[in-house]
Amino acid sequence: MAHPTEHAQEAVHHEAHGGHHGDNRNMKRIAVLVSALAAILALIQVGEKRAQNDYLTHHIALTNDWAFYQAKNLRAVVRGSESAVLEGLADIKDPKIEAKLADARAYIARMRDEPSTGEGMKQLAEKAKARQTMRDEAFHAYHNYEYAASAVEIAIVLASVSALTAVPAMAIGAGVVGLGSAAFALATALHLI
Repeated sequence: MAHPTEHAQEAVHHEAHGGHHGDNRNMKRIAVLVSALAAILALIQVGEKRAQNDYLTHHIALTNDWAFYQAKNLRAVVRGSESAVLEGLADIKDPKIEAKLADARAYIARMRDEPSTGEGMKQLAEKAKARQTMRDEAFHAYHNYEYAASAVEIAIVLASVSALTAVPAMAIGAGVVGLGSAAFALATALHLI
């Protein structure tokens, strides 16, 4: 028959090992959580960089479209001035002046609207407005990814503090914040928000 102190020592020994293994299991779970959060953060940052590059690409193209528009407008204004001068001439019935006037008017019309090449001011303005929408959407996505990345970074901090303090609620909170951030980033990637 075993002595009561032996049972007590075995119980203390078992509890000590059980508690240690429990802490070890919790630490492993937290380590897996931190690893998963780090992977989520890396994926969100990929989306963030893509959105930033899209924003810059569309912004540059938009700027080019409006610059081309302004150049066409300037040429049309110059030819419009030429037209006004020609119309003001006393001898407008001169065939050379009439030809120059017709040429100037045709040039102005071509600068304003040129559907065959898509490079008239009307077409350039439409293209620029479409690019502006794409640019603004990329900018919005970039900010959404920034928010999601920041939330995941906070989740990693919460998980790390949970490992140090052995407060499981912090690890649970870290998991919830991480999953919420991942869902928000996914919704951004799918253009749902």
